[in-house]
Amino acid sequence: MAGILYLCATPIGNLEDISYRAVRILKEVDLIAAEDTRHTKKLLNHLNINTPLTSYHEHNKKTKGPVIIEKLKEGLNIALVTDAGTPGISDPGEDLVRLAYENNIKVVPIPGPSALICGLIISGLSTNRFVFEGFLPTDNKERKERLDKLKKEDRTIILYEAPHRLLKTLESLYEVLGNRNISIIKELTKKFEEVYNCTISEGINYYKEYEPKGEFVLVIEALSKDEIEEMETKKWDNLTIEAHYDFYIKQGIDNKEAIKQVAKDRKISKREVYKIIHQIE
Repeated sequence: MAGILYLCATPIGNLEDISYRAVRILKEVDLIAAEDTRHTKKLLNHLNINTPLTSYHEHNKKTKGPVIIEKLKEGLNIALVTDAGTPGISDPGEDLVRLAYENNIKVVPIPGPSALICGLIISGLSTNRFVFEGFLPTDNKERKERLDKLKKEDRTIILYEAPHRLLKTLESLYEVLGNRNISIIKELTKKFEEVYNCTISEGINYYKEYEPKGEFVLVIEALSKDEIEEMETKKWDNLTIEAHYDFYIKQGIDNKEAIKQVAKDRKISKREVYKIIHQIE
């Protein structure tokens, strides 16, 4: 029989956060696939675990993934761990899980620490609905395109960021999303854990003065329904009603529906739009 692939969450800082179940699984499996074997070795030494290690990370996943799958097919039980937190979140674990299912291999989660959830619950912002975007693209154009898609997001937004890119990311957020409330959280569960609740502009000013250190979780306030509606209305301000009408006509929308949509966008009556389009006094 094929073995089992365990997705084993490990501490994001404080080693006491490892679960009893995770310790047992790491001891019992035949092999541990780790993002950085040197980093994971420190954790295993702390826990007195002697299970063999192999590397599995972004740069070797295409060659190492099939090797791990073959070992699972041979009957070995393997635990996948990331450097910190839950494997499969902002790391190549998702690729290995996909390969496992393609080969009819059972996958079992061993839950535990997750920086995005820890950051969300201590942010003071809404936890009812949220969207996780991981790390933004480093390319300026791609980053702008990603943020444009988030501009009208009505769910709390969670990002990860490295210290050397933090200030640039905050400036991009300010440019595209405006001066929203944000929770800037660094070094979760570690000695220098810090939560800075502020506006984005305040965050920019702070980190211009103090060099960012540590790994960051950014939790950004969602827009309200009224703010989204106001934004939708304002985007047509630079167009005349005629140009607004032509925008929909060029999309193949018929005359009646185009008038109805223009009226809805501008929160005016269809009669008013009709008069302007047909130049009726």
